[in-house]
Amino acid sequence: MSHTLTKLDLPTLQTDLENATAQQIITWAAQTFGPGLVMSTSFGIQAAVMLHLVTSIAPNIPVIWIDTGYLPLETYQFADQLTKRLQLNLKVYQSPLSPARMEALYGKLWQQKDVESLNRYDQIRKVEPMQRALKELEAIAWLTGLRRDQTRHRQNLKPVDLQGNQYKVLPILDWTSKMIYEYLTAHDLPYHPFFDQGYVSVGDWHSSRPLTAHDEDERDTRFHGLKQECGLHLPLSPEAGQSLDSSSL
Repeated sequence: MSHTLTKLDLPTLQTDLENATAQQIITWAAQTFGPGLVMSTSFGIQAAVMLHLVTSIAPNIPVIWIDTGYLPLETYQFADQLTKRLQLNLKVYQSPLSPARMEALYGKLWQQKDVESLNRYDQIRKVEPMQRALKELEAIAWLTGLRRDQTRHRQNLKPVDLQGNQYKVLPILDWTSKMIYEYLTAHDLPYHPFFDQGYVSVGDWHSSRPLTAHDEDERDTRFHGLKQECGLHLPLSPEAGQSLDSSSL
């Protein structure tokens, strides 16, 4: 069954939801979008918070995980642990280009340490699979755990907005690191094992590192400090929705 994009009065909704709790926002989204609601996870440091929050209200929601093929061993183990504990309806998506094939065609893009190469990497391994997931799952709205205190781009986000063809719903937008920790503790939830090694954010093994005293921003620990966003949460470029193969890259 095809899910139809609901026309919402965004300015009014943004005002109404600005002071709502995370649980209230998730409940509103589940009631508004029904089977057209999905969520995404990276199985990052604090992923258990959003996964627990959302599945407590919408237990069978499709959970999209973009597996880049370059995640640390610990991330795959953490994902397996959380999937079993929370009985996640997990939907795993990957690039049609295997890591080996991508490296054969373009080299190790993350080693080139320029923004253009990193953007190409993100487009192949993350953005295209996510757009395919949203399309195949007929998503009307997408729940994600972005927070205003994470990057400059995220400081200006609203609790609900449009991104491409989907509504983006951000229930923990105003949560602090302290609130995240308190929720994890209150519900006896695990955090990613890299947290104990000094990581505040973790993605692919080659583009994540622990936080140091010299870092001005937590996101400096990602993408060699050259950029703060991987592309999943930015407005789509014209080619972002296209399927990728060796002839179109």
